[in-house]
Amino acid sequence: MRVGLFGGSFDPIHHGHLLTARALLESGQVDQVRLVPAGEQPFKAGGHWAAAADRAAMVTLGVDREPGLVVERLEVERAGPSYTVDTVRALQAALPGSELTVFVGSDAAAEFPQWKEAETLRTLARVVVFRRPGALQPSLGAEEIAVPQLDISSTDIRARIRAGRSIRYLVPEGVASYIATHRLYQPGVGKAC
Repeated sequence: MRVGLFGGSFDPIHHGHLLTARALLESGQVDQVRLVPAGEQPFKAGGHWAAAADRAAMVTLGVDREPGLVVERLEVERAGPSYTVDTVRALQAALPGSELTVFVGSDAAAEFPQWKEAETLRTLARVVVFRRPGALQPSLGAEEIAVPQLDISSTDIRARIRAGRSIRYLVPEGVASYIATHRLYQPGVGKAC
């Protein structure tokens, strides 16, 4: 099986993430896209607003009834910093014979040379940079794929929640319900980690 990995904070997951994941799947390069919520991200200063378990639960709700899109919980269940190379090694052991592709956004691709064992990662899995229209293009010498873009950001969604504004149409309904039920991103609530 050809498995694509699409990692991120997903703090929270939104329709832009899901549109990207669907476009990666429909590119025909993979049979399945696994969305990988990050545990502790080494390049993300200040941590996450929602706990890893909450972010993984929201991704699960986001991909519910989406054929070909699944949640990969390895990084949120592993202690310590989340490194893609470690995730790829674990998946190679868990999915012998699978071809792994790591999809990297053009924003994260700029930091790729600083990733743990970046060159080793390129020998363990295909690395494909997905670019959004108008985004600057870092030169990794990796394959590239264009994906559509929705002007939605997790930062804006969190700000809307803190301001008491609607997030309807920005996140899947199940994710919005989860956020409300668990009172995530509310005013006066600090970062989880």
